[in-house]
Amino acid sequence: MMTNWNNKVLYTGVTNNLERRVYEHKNKLIKGFTAKYNINKLVYFEYTSDVNSAIAREKQIKGWTRQKKNELIQSINPEWKDLSKKF
Repeated sequence: MMTNWNNKVLYTGVTNNLERRVYEHKNKLIKGFTAKYNINKLVYFEYTSDVNSAIAREKQIKGWTRQKKNELIQSINPEWKDLSKKF
């Protein structure tokens, strides 16, 4: 999950290459929602080798309330730091 500088907008997506995808969002190489709302901070991620379970998990999270998404992020990243800085 990614957000903008003030954590007001959340984006949830699936990718087979997290580092590449974060780079694309940070550099606004992807037109649309993430560029419009300046989505540039990785705050939560999960790994799986099964694309079907990844898509199912994405849909599950997208169906949650904002509060539940916030709680998920805070469970591993209470300060909402940019986790991509570790790449």
